[in-house]
Amino acid sequence: MTGRSTGSQPRAGVRPWRLAAIMLSALIVAVFVGANAHLIYVAFASRPDCVAHDKATGDARNAGSFGAAQSSC
Repeated sequence: MTGRSTGSQPRAGVRPWRLAAIMLSALIVAVFVGANAHLIYVAFASRPDCVAHDKATGDARNAGSFGAAQSSC
């Protein structure tokens, strides 16, 4: 008698629940990194300082509105 009951032998490798947890964690990290990379890309690709200026046209309706900070377009 070895003292082991049937079905209690140690398995080699990673258990299925642990593998699922690792894969889920990797997916969450990949989505987080991808979203941040997209935000950085959009921040550099867009030109927020280049906006159409309504005040520059001299329209009386926009007399009290603010203009853009830079008119470098």
